[in-house]
Parts: sequence; structure tokens; C-alpha cells
Amino acid sequence: MRPTARCLTPGFMKRSLDEFKRLSNRALKLEGLSSPTKPYPLIIFDSQDAIARCKRMSDKDIGGFSAANLDFHAATANEPAHARFHGTISTELPRDQPHVQRTGYAGWRTLDRGFTIFGKSVWDVDSYAYLAIQFKSDGRKYFVNVQTESIVPTDIHQHRLYSKTPGEWETILIKWNEFVRTNHGQVVEPQREMLTQKVRTVGNALIDRIPGPYDLSISKVWATNATSDDDILATVTGAITGLPSQHGFKKVETPKQEPLGDRSS
Repeated sequence: MRPTARCLTPGFMKRSLDEFKRLSNRALKLEGLSSPTKPYPLIIFDSQDAIARCKRMSDKDIGGFSAANLDFHAATANEPAHARFHGTISTELPRDQPHVQRTGYAGWRTLDRGFTIFGKSVWDVDSYAYLAIQFKSDGRKYFVNVQTESIVPTDIHQHRLYSKTPGEWETILIKWNEFVRTNHGQVVEPQREMLTQKVRTVGNALIDRIPGPYDLSISKVWATNATSDDDILATVTGAITGLPSQHGFKKVETPKQEPLGDRSS
């Protein structure tokens, strides 16, 4: 009996063991019968290895001139460990590719997580109410992107990354049901509920098409029910946007999600 090619891929056994531990803990704690109280980390930028689990994207992939960088920065006395997503947006069109009519975007996302003995590795966040992100923004119009194992693979669920205090660390909580389904930059109708049992990737994108530099730092991305047992939420710095007041953390109201409009994916 020979192992399949999937079984020989790097990290297969570790991913399988991690998934077995997660499923075992969920069964032992009967989490299927109640909402979990602990945070569910999706990506924590606490080492260079986390950067290696991400992919950068920009219109340079189709001949454009926007630049996308994703660098790791270790923790300091004033800042948590984080990834710095930065570069320059250009709306210049490639001269030798007349079929390219639109540029001016950049983004990053986590890589697909590979396979385990239980099948394709995805995040099951169905029992969590919020996606949480600790970040520091320059105030530009960033979006949060979520991909799932959708019937249409190119669908992306998006939400604005609202910044209340540009230049300072802050944390936003976004309800999963507030994301908008898009495809190639267009809002898709009818809007279907996100398949939160099978989340493939998370990331950010800048698609305002305003030429010039941009700078966004991301420390942590996780799923949460915003309980007092969420040790990540209890220790993050800055204002917490979108958190119900009864949880005792500092609350800042989240603006209503605006129409996403026409934009590149």
C-alpha cells in the first residue's frame, strides 16, 4: 500500500494532527451544543512563518504597476508583532496589453491550507458571531475579503475595514452575516448566506484606485463570540469597533456597510 501524493505533501501530518485535536476538543467540550467562548485564531502574525502562509496580489499580475509588500515586524514596547501590508497604487495601464482596461489594486490573503486525513483543511467558524481583526490603518478604503468553498470558486465575501483611529492600533468585529458576496468586483445577486462552515482564506484588499502609497498593519485575525473568555480580545490595544456594550470592552459604533459598487477583485 502506497501513500498518495497528498499524504506526502509538507505539513500533511501536522495539519491532520491539529485537526484531530480541534475536533476532539470540540467533542469533549460539547461545543456543538453551545456557543464556544474561546477565540478561534485564523492567522496570528507573531513570526516570519505566518508571512510565508500568505499570498500577495496586485495588478502587476496582469501587467500593471501597483506594488504589494507584506513584511513581518516583531513586537516592540509600543506595538504588537504584526505584518505590514504596504506599497504603491498605480492606475497606469500596460502599453503592450490592450485587453487590460483597469488597474489600481493590491491585496493579500492566506494560502489554501492544504489537505488532512479528514479532507481539505478549512476553517469552520459557523458557531462564532464575529470576525475580529487587530490592525493599524493609514485611513484608506481597505476591504476584508473572505473566500469559502463556494459553488462559484471566484466568489469573494467583502466588508469595509472601517478605521476610527488611523495611525493607531484598533480592533474591529464584523458579523459574518454582514459580508457582501461579490464576483470580479461586482455585487452578486441574489445574496446567499456565507458558507461559514468552510472558510478557505481571509485577507485584505485596497481597491479605491487612488494613486499613491498605502500602509496597513495587521496583527491578528480570529473568529470570536466576544465573551469575557476571549483572551485575545481582552488584551488587544485601542478602540474595539462593533462590540456590544454588555461585554465590558470599550465600544465604538460600526458604520452601516455601504454599497460596494464597481471595483476590481
